[in-house]
Amino acid sequence: MEAFSISSFILLGLVLLFANAVPSLVDAKTHYHDFVIQATPVKRLCKTHNTITVNGQYPGPTLEVNNGDSLVVNVVNRAQYNVTIHWHGIRQMRTAWADGPEFVTQCPIRPGGSYTYRFTIQGQEGTLWWHAHSSWLRATVYGALIIHPKEGSSYPFPKPKRETPLLLGEWWDANPIDVVREATRTGAAPNVSDAYTINGQPGDFYNCSSKDTVVVPVDSGETNLIRVINAAMNQQLFFTIANHKFTVVGADASYLKPFTTSVIMLGPGQTTDVLITANQPAARYYIAARAYASAQGAPFDNTTTTAILEYKTASCSAKCASAKPISASLPAFNDTATATAFTTALRSPEKAQVPTDIDESLFFTVGLGLNRCPSGAKSRNCQGPNGARFAASMNNVSFVLPSNFSLLQAHQQGIPGVFTTNFPASPPVKFDYTGNVSRSLWQPVPGTKLYKLKYGARVQVVLQGTSIFTTENHPIHLHGYDFYIIAEGFGNFNPKTDTSKFNLVDPPMRNTASVPVGGWAVIRFVADNPGVWLLHCHLDVHITWGLAMAFLVENGVGELQSLVAPPADLPAC
Repeated sequence: MEAFSISSFILLGLVLLFANAVPSLVDAKTHYHDFVIQATPVKRLCKTHNTITVNGQYPGPTLEVNNGDSLVVNVVNRAQYNVTIHWHGIRQMRTAWADGPEFVTQCPIRPGGSYTYRFTIQGQEGTLWWHAHSSWLRATVYGALIIHPKEGSSYPFPKPKRETPLLLGEWWDANPIDVVREATRTGAAPNVSDAYTINGQPGDFYNCSSKDTVVVPVDSGETNLIRVINAAMNQQLFFTIANHKFTVVGADASYLKPFTTSVIMLGPGQTTDVLITANQPAARYYIAARAYASAQGAPFDNTTTTAILEYKTASCSAKCASAKPISASLPAFNDTATATAFTTALRSPEKAQVPTDIDESLFFTVGLGLNRCPSGAKSRNCQGPNGARFAASMNNVSFVLPSNFSLLQAHQQGIPGVFTTNFPASPPVKFDYTGNVSRSLWQPVPGTKLYKLKYGARVQVVLQGTSIFTTENHPIHLHGYDFYIIAEGFGNFNPKTDTSKFNLVDPPMRNTASVPVGGWAVIRFVADNPGVWLLHCHLDVHITWGLAMAFLVENGVGELQSLVAPPADLPAC
């Protein structure tokens, strides 16, 4: 009898344990979506273009999930170009095959082909996004990816009345693929965009645009969550709403210690979640974004995109609808002080698990370069400065993507000759990085070099901007990881004095770091996700020129620390 009661007690305990565990299993859902990549007529700035879209939508569909859910997205390519989709900021634990960068984790989906991306969201909440990761298709192939807290959980701030994603984009009155191909042919910088957009619309300050300006409705007194995503190709942007303050609560799907500001700055790839309270007189207020352009003398799109925050109170309805919106004031295009004040105000909400006892201490220069005109080349192919061709590099290696295999396949199948693992841990030549750099150091070396990390390695990377050709703010994005930004500063990083600036208590966690113009940023992460992970500048003009490298993170011990097998439908090369 006694033995029976003990075993029944254990059994009852197991039943209760399982019952408690079940809700989390039951609540996690799998969301199925079809993405058809196709050319669609889209009219902007008075002119119709055959624009590459997802499901005929520009921007593409917003995906909404809960933390813990899985996504299954079948991508069918009915366009004339190769395509891949990257789920920007998703950790992709052990599922690197679903990450999406062309020739890094997969070969492209060829015209007429398809591929199903399958992955689970683990421990992430907030605003991310998805975009094409092949040539310049992401100019129009992008959308929001919103991760709500788990069922039964809530935000660490009062629940907003409504939520609005605002995607900041960049529009060319041309085919973006032609723009980048022309630049690649000439070696010069690509033409700048003709407009910025909010949710695909340029707004009131452009020709043929004002009737489609995006309107964001609010009720007096309510607090709303605005999810701002910089989906522009090549430009950091300032963003503001006339006469309203923001409470910043998150960035790159990590919560932040709330703070108040009237303007935010986002590099391409970055997201910022802000609360706004409709506490102003009922009216219409401009929502506005324009360039933060830090490269001195470099041409940029100096236009301003707008949407309208519209109070929906009865007293306002007729009167306000016809009234001109209240104008917004934005910082000057070169206002680095405002950009810096914003990025340095970000903090994690509580003590952060920052890796200490670093195993891999790396120092990467990030910046531009110039390639001498190849012998025998025509002058029309060397239209960059001084008859050269623009280039870019990390640690003087200008990254070259393979064209016959993806790096991940080559690694997983042991295919030789596709890449080497000798990416330098520090610059091959030390120099005054942000000073007057000798012309002999302006020409980078092309290569497909990876840096190998053991599973579980604690990694620190100093990202050091250079003044080769020009200094510039670089948004550096790491695939497959979030990292802590423990410090940033101007000039050359000094390991003797600048380590005193390290915030190891509550640094912000991000997936894209803004490396200050003529300065540096220090990031830390634990290499707990096996695979090949691209680290690159999210200004697409720079990745085209080679401002990238990749980490090869080895498998750990056992299945849970190893890359899953490649899916059967992984596109053939």
